[in-house]
Amino acid sequence: MKKTTQLQFSPARHEREIASLRELSARVGSDPLLVQANNGNTSIKLDGILWIKASGKCLARANQEELLVPVDLPQARGAVAHGTEIAHRHVSKNEFRPSIETAMHALLPHRVVIHVHSINTIAWAIRLDGPGQLKARLDGLHWQWIPYAASGIPLAREIEKAVARARKTDVFILGNHGLVVCGDDCVSAEQLLCEVERRLAISPRPFPKPDTIVLGMIARFSRWQFPDFHPLHALGTDEVSLKILKGGVLYPCQAIFLGQTMPLLPPTLGASKFRERLGGQESTPPFVVVERSGVMLNKNMTGAQRATLIGLAQVTQRTEEFARLRHLKTTEVENVLDEVAHGYKDEVATEEKANSSAEIGKLRQERKAEYNRDTCSS
Repeated sequence: MKKTTQLQFSPARHEREIASLRELSARVGSDPLLVQANNGNTSIKLDGILWIKASGKCLARANQEELLVPVDLPQARGAVAHGTEIAHRHVSKNEFRPSIETAMHALLPHRVVIHVHSINTIAWAIRLDGPGQLKARLDGLHWQWIPYAASGIPLAREIEKAVARARKTDVFILGNHGLVVCGDDCVSAEQLLCEVERRLAISPRPFPKPDTIVLGMIARFSRWQFPDFHPLHALGTDEVSLKILKGGVLYPCQAIFLGQTMPLLPPTLGASKFRERLGGQESTPPFVVVERSGVMLNKNMTGAQRATLIGLAQVTQRTEEFARLRHLKTTEVENVLDEVAHGYKDEVATEEKANSSAEIGKLRQERKAEYNRDTCSS
């Protein structure tokens, strides 16, 4: 690992700009239709320094704690050009790691960059006909569609190619991933984000009520409870959502926090089979989807898993019944899990532990796995 060094600069010179980024980050991070768990990242370029959200930190807490990491911008761009690791150079005593999307933020020529996992955008970004569907909706904006690419340098290079084709581009729809908007300052970037969200907004589809009798069988077992967010039941009661879930993983965070396959149970499963499937300790999933009945949550489920599951439910409820979708390929999912998932889950777990005493009990009961410290995600 590269040795960290100190950057020489005067933060007081840009106090107002950094404060503006913090306020923007907190607003964006507090909107669950834009950010779920600790994903998403923001940045601003100031005198050769890229200030970017640290990996695993929560945008919503931008006004409450330090979460920005300063990165030498010329060095970062040079590292991407040579395909090498971007050194994480800190000016604070905290050993924060910059987001894996630092490469993308560094290569974009815009001063302010916002990357979010917008629910509405993802509902379009998972469609094979996404580019065509968005042509009219985003007419008049400088936008481009970026086919799915792994986070980090691969995605950054696709963004770089797009900018080379049209330098005025300030809206990027990331296939099977999310949204990036850019601006000269925080105000213009946020205004553009709101405009894109307005144009891409989709009303969620109604869904049948859950079967509380069937779900009640699961509630008898320890650690299982009904969700406090009623729309989660749509994953089990809505036929379109079930079909989508059975197709595989739609985007990286789904694989990272919810696994490669959905824990689906048939509605006719007897009590003995429920006990066999759900009674174990290590193998117990964070949630189960009971077909035609609804969803039940494990009491040991983490906040990040819950937020990701809610996001998944909201994406599927905004996806048209006959839309042809692009699920992630097996190799793409394996790459996500091998390269970034473990480090990100570790950092998010640490953050949850620090931010919520209620989560401590849950985190202590999580499966004990060895997580590496590789930087991850958005």
